[in-house]
Amino acid sequence: MRARLDPDWLDAEYNARQRVPDHPQILERWAKASALAREHSTAHLDLPYGDKPSEKLDLFPAATAPGEPGAPVLIFIHGGWWRALDKADHSFVAPSFTANGAMVVVPNYALCPAVGIEQIVLQVAAAVSWVWHHAAQFGGDPTRLALAGHSAGGHLATMLLSCRWKEVDEEMPAQPLAGALSISGLYDLEPLRHTPFLQTDLQLTPQSVARLSPAFFPRPKSARLYAAVGMEESDEFLRQNLLIRDVWGPTAVPVCETVPDRNHFTVLNSLADPAGRLHDLALRLLGLH
Repeated sequence: MRARLDPDWLDAEYNARQRVPDHPQILERWAKASALAREHSTAHLDLPYGDKPSEKLDLFPAATAPGEPGAPVLIFIHGGWWRALDKADHSFVAPSFTANGAMVVVPNYALCPAVGIEQIVLQVAAAVSWVWHHAAQFGGDPTRLALAGHSAGGHLATMLLSCRWKEVDEEMPAQPLAGALSISGLYDLEPLRHTPFLQTDLQLTPQSVARLSPAFFPRPKSARLYAAVGMEESDEFLRQNLLIRDVWGPTAVPVCETVPDRNHFTVLNSLADPAGRLHDLALRLLGLH
């Protein structure tokens, strides 16, 4: 077996676009489905959660009747190796959840190399704080928040389970989140520090790896993590998925699964599809199943 830090091997393991030749067509389908989702919704687009141009979010209200109790809120954090993609590419995840009575919020964040991953973590924490303060204005229930994230977004969602929320916003509860669904997430960033196609943009150091790897954190005590990965993904993505369960344990990570017949991109179909396993897991976090 080649050494785990062999550059060519790492590129082959972590470059999901290279492993999925039809990824341009998949991303195009996401974009078209997302445009339709925005067109056929009452979404509030580009709401600012901070002062920077990248600090905006899209909010999709729940399809509930007037006067019904506040809807639970799913905050979806997009992937792209912290350096690509946009919230507008991921509106397609919203319709099946709004139809089930949930509000969906999709935040943007600044991208590497213009900022570091530390700054991105702080941005998504600020987005959650904004949602906690403002969800009720749009029919949401700030006491029923859950996260979902894909790839780098799965990493960010997992990081937020360990956030010291009182240091972000002293008005917030110590743990505002019911939990997170991390899809194809990254939990040990050390291999990425040695992965050639990512090195220039991410600029990871041993110190930042220690600060940004959830696998090195104590397990969160009051929120659940559901970890999932496509069965057709690389050995390293499969290893990362098992790693967080191994180190945090089954109490903190009660679900650690592979999704059959799904690669790094098509695994999101299982979230957007109302009959999908990942959709069902997200509904559980929201208290809707």
